[in-house]
Amino acid sequence: MKILTWNVNGIRAIQKKGFLTWIKDEKPDVLCLQEIKARPEQLEAELREIPGYEAFFTPAKRPGYSGTAIYTRVKPDEAWAGLGEARFDDEGRVTAVRFGNLHVLSAYFPNSQEAGARLSYKVAFCDRITDHLKELVAKGHDVVLTGDYNIAHEEIDLARPDDNHENPGFFPDERKAMTKFLTAGFHDVYREKYPQKTGAYTWWSYRTNARARNIGWRIDYTNVNARMRDRVKKTWIDPDTHGSDHCPVGLKLD
Repeated sequence: MKILTWNVNGIRAIQKKGFLTWIKDEKPDVLCLQEIKARPEQLEAELREIPGYEAFFTPAKRPGYSGTAIYTRVKPDEAWAGLGEARFDDEGRVTAVRFGNLHVLSAYFPNSQEAGARLSYKVAFCDRITDHLKELVAKGHDVVLTGDYNIAHEEIDLARPDDNHENPGFFPDERKAMTKFLTAGFHDVYREKYPQKTGAYTWWSYRTNARARNIGWRIDYTNVNARMRDRVKKTWIDPDTHGSDHCPVGLKLD
């Protein structure tokens, strides 16, 4: 199973940048999107009904904001959304599909914002999704969590850590929340495979030509529970695919 995740920074905007051609070329079995910024009825039919795929959209209540989606070539046994708390679910932050006992989630974690204006909300979201996934695993289910976590976990995960210790995405409290998630048994499979790899980023500011200079952050992830670890056959970042300020991240399961 080939799973791709991508914060598209507006699904209608990326449609104009070769998105549908990219899907046709990549042929993901499951495609997880974040920050779709639209409701299904606002999308053209060719986005709602991509041939060979079933689509599930979880928009935010606020127009033009947040939202997640999943396209899948494999018919799921179930699709579900949210974490059971309105303060998170109103922002459309989780879409999921289930294939037997395997849940694949597309998650858009909150941005902690300047001066940590939403840091407590961000940490609460991290704790809630950690608890939710732990509950699933305890019931014998397996999970693949994908998405934009808006956290660079360690200094290796961003180009200029010394300049960013008090900036959104690198605040100590959100990094600790990420550590708590990992120690709960959810493996960052890319970093485990490439523990010393530098310059592996998934997001670049549109300012100062950051992408061309690779002054970026790794804030988009694929994580699996311990039972799934040995089923991960490949994990990668695709910085050569453009169209958003993020790039796609991939995972291949046996």
